[in-house]
Amino acid sequence: MTETPLPQWPTTPELDPVRRLHALAAGVRGARVTTREIPAPYATVHPLLADIDGELSRLVPDMRRLELTGADGDRIEAVARSRFGMHARFHGVRRPGWLWLQSRFVLIGMAATPSPATPGHTLVAFTGGVRVPGRAALIPVAVGRAGRRVLGRLEERVAG
Repeated sequence: MTETPLPQWPTTPELDPVRRLHALAAGVRGARVTTREIPAPYATVHPLLADIDGELSRLVPDMRRLELTGADGDRIEAVARSRFGMHARFHGVRRPGWLWLQSRFVLIGMAATPSPATPGHTLVAFTGGVRVPGRAALIPVAVGRAGRRVLGRLEERVAG
């Protein structure tokens, strides 16, 4: 008896972190992804996104303080205090070029990858906003503006 070879299934290429953020945000109603090419190498940019206790709270406009409270591999927990006195407990994932944090009411997603168009530059994306409790939805007010502010602050930070 001769065995017939199985058909070869197509393989899906791995998505870079920015494309993955776009794909994940597409499933969140009201989410808007802001993308910008930063004129700095990936090795300079991605550590800033991973700095939960330092840089990240300076980048997100309404954040006064963000503190890492636990980590188990790439799973993390953090506590945030807003400029308006509110606080939130976040659960999420932090990997090179990837950060996804969500609390009961807030979502923050950031991603970075070396720019495919410009060597030595980094493509960065941001999404975030106020969540509708119990639903995969963000309140779409000012999400795009906040994303532009976050990425503008990031670009200023790496420039100077």
